[in-house]
Amino acid sequence: MTAMMLDDIEPSDLDLIAGAQQGDRAAFGKLVERHYDFVYRVAWRWSGRKADAEDIAQEVCIRLGRAIGTYRGGGAFTTWLYAVTLNAARDLSRRQARETAKAEAFGRHALVEGQGTPDADDRAERLWAAVRELPGKQRDAVLLVYGEGLSHAAAADAMACAEATVSWHIHEAKKRLKALMLSAGEG
Repeated sequence: MTAMMLDDIEPSDLDLIAGAQQGDRAAFGKLVERHYDFVYRVAWRWSGRKADAEDIAQEVCIRLGRAIGTYRGGGAFTTWLYAVTLNAARDLSRRQARETAKAEAFGRHALVEGQGTPDADDRAERLWAAVRELPGKQRDAVLLVYGEGLSHAAAADAMACAEATVSWHIHEAKKRLKALMLSAGEG
């Protein structure tokens, strides 16, 4: 093979991870570039707001720089990245809750609503809005299984729990979603 042909070959995620772990900034940049849309999509489904999804995605990129050395390759990189993204989303949610509580305590308005509010005529958007009202683990399980198309086993890996636990969260989420949608007139 000529050098030109070798340059045209895209490095694998594992090659980029190895390079990033050794301090190769170009490899790290390529890895972030390759997976940014994935991270943003998960963040948007979790939060439902463009501004929050952007904040989460940026936070994941920062965390990735610090945490790439801890990735050991035991599972798919995207499974590990799901966990990093969900942790960043939960942290943002807790941070926002604290800020809202502070604002209310001082009589100020809570956080300003961002873009991406669901269209009242869009059933899918109303359903995802209802998913965002679910308790944390149920929301995460639904996001990973139905939003991202993961198997229950892969979702269990990302959530660091048993596959049966994911199945239980999905079952409970379906019951809650049915009630939420019925109360909203979605019958």
